[in-house]
Amino acid sequence: LCCQCGMPIPPNPANMCVGCLRAQVDITEGIPKQGTLHFCKQCERYLQPPGTWIQCTLESRELLALCLKKIKASLSKVRLIDAGFIWTEPHSKRLKLKLTVQKEVINGAVLQQVFVVEYIVQSQMCEDCHRIEAKDFWKAVVQVRQKTLHKKTFYYLEQLILKHRLHQNTLRIKEIHDGLDFYYSSKQQAQKMVDFLQCTVPSRSKSSQRLISHDIHSNVYNYKSTFSVEIVPICKDNVVCLSPKLAQSLGNMSQICVCIRVTSTIHLIDPSTLQIAEIDGNTYWRHPFNSLFQPKQLEEFIIMDINRVQGKKKGAGAGARSNKHTLAEAWVQKTSELNTDHQYFCCTHLGHILNPGDLVLGFDLANCNLNDEFANKMNPQNIPDVVLIKKSYDRTKRQRRRNWKLKELERDREGTDTDDERQYQDFLEDLEEDEAIRKNVNIYRNADIPVESDTDDDGPPRISLAEMLEDLHISQDATGGEGANMMT
Repeated sequence: LCCQCGMPIPPNPANMCVGCLRAQVDITEGIPKQGTLHFCKQCERYLQPPGTWIQCTLESRELLALCLKKIKASLSKVRLIDAGFIWTEPHSKRLKLKLTVQKEVINGAVLQQVFVVEYIVQSQMCEDCHRIEAKDFWKAVVQVRQKTLHKKTFYYLEQLILKHRLHQNTLRIKEIHDGLDFYYSSKQQAQKMVDFLQCTVPSRSKSSQRLISHDIHSNVYNYKSTFSVEIVPICKDNVVCLSPKLAQSLGNMSQICVCIRVTSTIHLIDPSTLQIAEIDGNTYWRHPFNSLFQPKQLEEFIIMDINRVQGKKKGAGAGARSNKHTLAEAWVQKTSELNTDHQYFCCTHLGHILNPGDLVLGFDLANCNLNDEFANKMNPQNIPDVVLIKKSYDRTKRQRRRNWKLKELERDREGTDTDDERQYQDFLEDLEEDEAIRKNVNIYRNADIPVESDTDDDGPPRISLAEMLEDLHISQDATGGEGANMMT
């Protein structure tokens, strides 16, 4: 019989029933039944004392561990059997934790008890968000520059940064006329960005730091670091003139080449032999060369006659040839000179897409003054009259049929040109024409444009639906999961 109430019970060391035993002993005594969690609304993270902010979704293992650490000291006297969340409204600013504990009580009897701990979620802005809101509180800046008039490389770089999510740690992104500035709260984050740039585009960098303040007693120095990254001044579709030494080292290429792509290296092709070469950043800075023309100097030509060249013999020591292009000999005429009989003969690497009557964009070397160190020393017989760059299509029709879009970085714009929109359209057309660049870019389906058939072979190149991503818009709650916003 129970020694307190006299009810018959199975024998136990305390000789008491469970009700009397709980009335005598409370094993949860000393364990707090309420607590506080600090939450940052900006970055949706919780504070893990003393100064760490961690990302947790509601009812996750990480959040459970964070709540248990708050009462870890008081749980040392009992044995924790089970812990779990009781569902609460996401916007209620309350988290309820159901705990099951055991403890040895009178004469060795083990008592088990279930109780609830309630946590109040309080708002507190983390240090990183404070710096972002201040906008001027930065410790490191990465200044990316390219001395060209066209921003194709910057648009490509922007998509790479978005794909690899490297813009998340930036305090501010500022756009100026010849580049971008990325501001960071720590030198390590800026160094990570510099390493990424050097792996993705041919560039060189140098760093400097300025002393802001220092404490002579604790030997603590406060610096602001500046990283300067210079991208090679060569863009896609540029005509370049290599130095004789560099052209020879690349397999006796012609000095006049066309840049067909800029990724981590500069991809060049010789339009007269289809010979290709790649130049990395280190090679470029040892043997620098410049673009002969600006994109605004492109002229429109019409193909009068074209002949594919098959089986042209390689020269001595020649390097690899492109399999994606076809060598052809063409007679072209400027569309501005159609009332004359003046035609130009040239070799081109675009034989696979050009036919008589097509319009093509190119540079006229026969009637221009080449102000270039290497081109002025070349034999005039080795300089072609015309270099064809790309086939010309109706731009308005391409824009109307473009059923995809890209994301952009949020940045402060200062001193932008009205020419930017035209350059951005050039970049979008390059994406449609070059599959190799598309692989490194996230392309999203534009639901506003109706889907058309991809079997239109006569029109301009297009991106297939298989290469597009669906642009998802998921409403996030305050802890990173789906649901209502906790703080509203």
